[in-house]
Amino acid sequence: MRVPRCYTSQPLKPGALISLEEAPAHHLRQVLRLRPGNPIILFDNSGNEYAANLAQVSKQEVKAQLAEQLRREAEAALSIHLLIGISRGERMDLAIQKATELGVTQITPLLTNRCVVKLDEKKRRNRMTHWQRVMVSACEQSDRCRLPQLDEPLQITTALSQPNPELGLLLDLEGQQNLVQIAQPTSSVSILVGPEGGLTPDERELAKQKGFTGVRLGPRVLRTETAPLAAIAAVQTLWGDFNDG
Repeated sequence: MRVPRCYTSQPLKPGALISLEEAPAHHLRQVLRLRPGNPIILFDNSGNEYAANLAQVSKQEVKAQLAEQLRREAEAALSIHLLIGISRGERMDLAIQKATELGVTQITPLLTNRCVVKLDEKKRRNRMTHWQRVMVSACEQSDRCRLPQLDEPLQITTALSQPNPELGLLLDLEGQQNLVQIAQPTSSVSILVGPEGGLTPDERELAKQKGFTGVRLGPRVLRTETAPLAAIAAVQTLWGDFNDG
C-alpha cells in the first residue's frame, strides 16, 4: 500500500509534533482509517517533504510526529502560467486538477464575454476554496510538493493589462503556427484559453496586441477542458521537464 501523502499549511521540521488540519485529519481518520503508528508523508508549500508517523488519532484531533526530511522539490525550470476562461463545474475542476498534475506554476481563472458562469462574492469565495482543494488533492496524488499559485478570478481585460509574458500562447483554431514553430522560451510561458464557446474576436485580438501568439493544436476542435491540458503536455515535452529523469 502506498504511504498516504498529505498537504499542510504549517511549517515543517524534523521532530515536530503537529496537529493536522480538518481536511487531512478527516481523510486519514475516516476514509483511510489509519491508526497511531501508521506512516504518512507530509509536505508544505515550500517544496519540503517529510516522513511522519501518526501519534494520535481521535475524533477531536489527529497528530503527526515528523521524522526525517525526504526531499526538497526544486523550482520548475520552466514556469507555466495557465490563463483559462471559467467553465462550468466539472470541466473547470478537471482542467485545474490535470494542469496541476502536469506541472503548471500559476493558474488565473478568467471572466470573459462568453463565460456562462456568473460569480457573485459568495460564489467567488466558494469557488476559490473548492479549486484550492482540487489543487491540493492533485499535488498529493502526483507527488508535487508545491501548489500552483491560484489567482483570484479576473476580467480578461484586466489580466491582459499586466506585463507581457516572455512567451504567450493563445490557443486559437485560426492560429497560423503550431508549437514546434515557436522559439523556445528561456524560463516562462503563458497559455491563454477561452471558456465554452471560446474567446470573442475582440478578445483574441487584444491578446495578440499584448504579445500572445495564436497557435493551433492540430486539426481537431478540442473542448475547453482538453485544449489547455494538451498544450501543457506539449510545452512540457518540448521545453519542460517531461524529458527529465
